[in-house]
Amino acid sequence: MNRVFSPFVKSLLIALLAVSASASAEEKKTAAAPKIDAAKGGALYTDGDNARGLPACVSCHGANGNSTIAVNPKLSAQHQSYIYKQLVNFTTAERNQPVMTTYAKMLTDEEKHNVAAWLSAQAVKPGAAKNKDTIDLGKKIYRGGIAEKNVPACASCHGASGNGIPVQYPRLAGQHQDYTVAQLGLFKSGARKNSAQMTTIAQRMSDDEMKAVADYVAGLK
Repeated sequence: MNRVFSPFVKSLLIALLAVSASASAEEKKTAAAPKIDAAKGGALYTDGDNARGLPACVSCHGANGNSTIAVNPKLSAQHQSYIYKQLVNFTTAERNQPVMTTYAKMLTDEEKHNVAAWLSAQAVKPGAAKNKDTIDLGKKIYRGGIAEKNVPACASCHGASGNGIPVQYPRLAGQHQDYTVAQLGLFKSGARKNSAQMTTIAQRMSDDEMKAVADYVAGLK
């Protein structure tokens, strides 16, 4: 026998089904969310994991993420979501750096989150601009872009003080000049593929312009 429901009952049933579906989706989302343990991330960063042949990150990126090697990036105070994304990208074709690709593939997804969380909470040691002859050019590009080349101001995405925007854009303040120049070069050549926006921008810049803005960024705090 077919049942005939009143409009009110039908509306109530639809509402109940919608609430049930929403609750179910939220439960799945919560269950899928990783349990992040920054302390474990700090231990892995500092000591590595000898059992797996995983070296300590500190050997290349310095104590608390403050690298003293100009070609290796400072990671302290970097946005957690950005660090995690880069570690994931190293395991794909989006970023390919022999050392980091190898080690990123050895980390579990949970470990990537843990290390990223720990690094994001570390205090950064400031850098400094070194080339007084290009500081004005670097400042001009960072703050105002290069209008004739359709290069936007770096500050529009990375912030006036270089602190970036969590999830979307990384912190740049205090970063090593050599590292920043190298990454702009990789974007320009297409070797680094994880930001179409940065590839387009870098391809419009000369080597001198990249060096000038990288030096200026190093001095931001």
